[in-house]
Formats: sequence, C-alpha cells, structure tokens
Amino acid sequence: MTRSPERPAGTDLLFIEGYRPPALQQHYFTEYRNELAATHPDWTAEQLHQAASRYVSPPKIAPHSAGAAVAVTLADQDGHELDLGTRINASPEESDGACFTHAPNLSDHARHHRTLLLNAMENAGFTNYGTEFWHFSVADRYDALMRQKPHARYGPIELPQRAGILVHPRLRSQDRNGRNSPNGGTCA
Repeated sequence: MTRSPERPAGTDLLFIEGYRPPALQQHYFTEYRNELAATHPDWTAEQLHQAASRYVSPPKIAPHSAGAAVAVTLADQDGHELDLGTRINASPEESDGACFTHAPNLSDHARHHRTLLLNAMENAGFTNYGTEFWHFSVADRYDALMRQKPHARYGPIELPQRAGILVHPRLRSQDRNGRNSPNGGTCA
C-alpha cells in the first residue's frame, strides 16, 4: 500500500490485481458469457459478446493480459477497504450498476472515496475503465482510445509461469461466485 499527496493522510492505495495470463482471461470471459447466456437465453451471440465485454475484456484486447492494467481500491491504514459503493469485481447485474465509476446510486461517502481514487490514479497517468471503478490502465488499447493516441504501447502477452505469485488473500480464497480461485475474481 502506498499513500500519495492526492489522497488524505490515513488513506492508502490497495493493489488487488495486475497481470493476468491470456488463458485465464479467456476462462473468465467464457464463464461470464455463459452465465449471461443462461440468464438470457433469447440473446444473440453478438448481444452476449457485447454484454460480457462490459465486464470482462475479450482476450484479444484484455489490458490485464498486457500487464497494462491494475485493479485497485482505497484502504485505511490498517488495510481495511474503504466504502466505494460496492465490492471490487461486482458485476453490473450483481451491483445494479453501482460498479460503474460514476453510478448515480451511490452514497455521498462512497462517491467521495471514488473521487479520491479516480483523482489519484488519473494524476499518476492511468485511465479508468468506466464500467469498473477499480480498473485503471495505461498505454493499452483503451487508454490509447481515450487519449486519442494512434496506437497502444502494450498488448496481450503470455508470460512464463512463475511459482509463488502473490495474490491478495481475499482474492485467493474465492472468486466473485464464492469458488476457490488462485488468481482472483474477474474484471476487465
């Protein structure tokens, strides 16, 4: 955890996740797409792809698989996460849209914390993905699009498997569906 001048004393930045292997990204995308298909059997393949893409990036463009994205939140000095309106990795369906960065259904307290997080990360050069308040990237395709750059600097890459990758304990214990997960829940 780190504190910067953009955040008040007693408020720390809590890193949740960074790089995600492409195979894991594919698994998360397919799993979420299948959940949506079960809930919406009348949707076309394109509708399912678009809806799934709001929450889990398609593997070909995934910023986590490029090492260009992080999932972060705010915590107090004891490491307890601050109220930002919903848990990290809450889907649009689960959170009734409260996962969107500028969701209208937030308390003033949660909105204040989100503003602190957004300002700190943007001042550090990161771009927020608007459907996930916790997701920030730099120099990936989304960041290039938002900054009107001609191209992204980073794209998906397969890194060699390494033993002992550190994962936040909350994410190690279960994914967003409450199942054991070695690399956390899903997000872009």
